[in-house]
Amino acid sequence: MADFQTSTHRSRWIFTPQDLIEKYKAANQRAKQTLEKHLELTNAKVADVWLEGDQGSWSPCYLRIIQDGGLKIVSQFLECIHSMREPVTEYGVTRIEMDADGSLQYPEPQISAKDNAEKRSRPKPLNVEEEQLMRSFYECKIQEVCAAFSFPQKIQATALIYYKRFYLQWSVMEHNPKHIMLTCIYVACKIEENHVSAEELGKGIAQDHQMILNNEMIVLQSLDFDLIVFAPYRSVDGFVDDMEEFCLAKDDQLQMLKDLHRTAKMEVDKTMLTDAPLLFPPGQLALAALRRSNEMDQILDFERYLSSILSRQDLSHALSELIESLDSIDSWVRKHQVPTAEDMKHIDRKLKFCLDPSSHDKSKKREKKSKHKSKRSASEMQNLPPGS
Repeated sequence: MADFQTSTHRSRWIFTPQDLIEKYKAANQRAKQTLEKHLELTNAKVADVWLEGDQGSWSPCYLRIIQDGGLKIVSQFLECIHSMREPVTEYGVTRIEMDADGSLQYPEPQISAKDNAEKRSRPKPLNVEEEQLMRSFYECKIQEVCAAFSFPQKIQATALIYYKRFYLQWSVMEHNPKHIMLTCIYVACKIEENHVSAEELGKGIAQDHQMILNNEMIVLQSLDFDLIVFAPYRSVDGFVDDMEEFCLAKDDQLQMLKDLHRTAKMEVDKTMLTDAPLLFPPGQLALAALRRSNEMDQILDFERYLSSILSRQDLSHALSELIESLDSIDSWVRKHQVPTAEDMKHIDRKLKFCLDPSSHDKSKKREKKSKHKSKRSASEMQNLPPGS
């Protein structure tokens, strides 16, 4: 059996809180920059004009500011110019002029009030906090889907850890969290030898299975094909067996330990929805869950039990250090908030725009069409003869 102490889980996937903050900020910033570049290119309309003068000359006009290095973009647009002709009179344009020495000048663009209004009305990208809520929402969905399929807890835990690791590399604005969530479950089923086909998984939750297959490789690559994970559930099993010997449990106390075992796994479920699995080893996550469960019924002196664990193992941890780690895990669980439907409604609207910027324009066109239809219906009603 693999040992956590020598595993890549311990050496590569346990971070500090500051590490996580920096990774989430970096992914968010990169996604925002990518989105902005995409919008610039999408809005770069090219017009074909003929300048009148003593000597006729043809000049391409660009409806955006061309930054340093713009010549490369110019050359790309020139290739497409005949397939992108639009009336210049509808737009403010930036005319590129050539000096006698062959250098290009970039006069200030004429940006219309309509362009400014359009930019202001565009949904903003998600910030780091909104991304956190979106990730949390779909982490809850992983647990719900696994419960609906009656998957073992090890599959749920593996899928959650894959999902958390994936979004250390990426922003939800770059890869749809719903698609990644389902793909992580699918990959977890494979790794934990509980194979379920993509077709079966997709059909069970009314989703296109091809989407799962399309995202499988990007998930595996983002995990660097490092797929062996250690979850707290097995650690809980081992600690409860050890507690039976520690307490010399019999009859009623055995039953109480079984109840403790059950409630501790429920506490682990809560822990798995936080960032704690990226910060602490699974053994400490399990002990924190058992300690919270024990607080209800006080089945055993938990601090004495922790001391006995440390005395039997060659560990460098002092008892105070271990208790400090368990307290920190408890803090992550207490402060975790499940996103409300109202939270997600606003964030989901912004996410749809980030994943598909053209959806904003489509939505505005539908709204405009709907308003026009309503006005026309109201006008027709006013023109009806009395009594009709």
